[in-house]
Amino acid sequence: MKKMIALSAVLVLGALGMACGDSGANNTAANANKMASNAMANANAAISNANAAIANASNQLQTAKDQMANAANHAPANANGMKNAPTAPATSANNANAKK
Repeated sequence: MKKMIALSAVLVLGALGMACGDSGANNTAANANKMASNAMANANAAISNANAAIANASNQLQTAKDQMANAANHAPANANGMKNAPTAPATSANNANAKK
């Protein structure tokens, strides 16, 4: 988040520097205000996109945490009361030699 704030500040200062520079062609206060306004809009859009990415990453982490907790809660317990990972079911080849 600190990087996004720093990036926004750099964009704003860069836009103000370009707007206030003496280009000789469009050196009016109206154009400077438009450029500063556009720079702020772009910075706000960048911050909004970064916030959305952070929210998505947070949601993915929460989902992964919930899935891990769910798996741990449903794992079978062994003789010591510890939870074991689920085992694969026996195959039909293993059952073929079983006494009937």
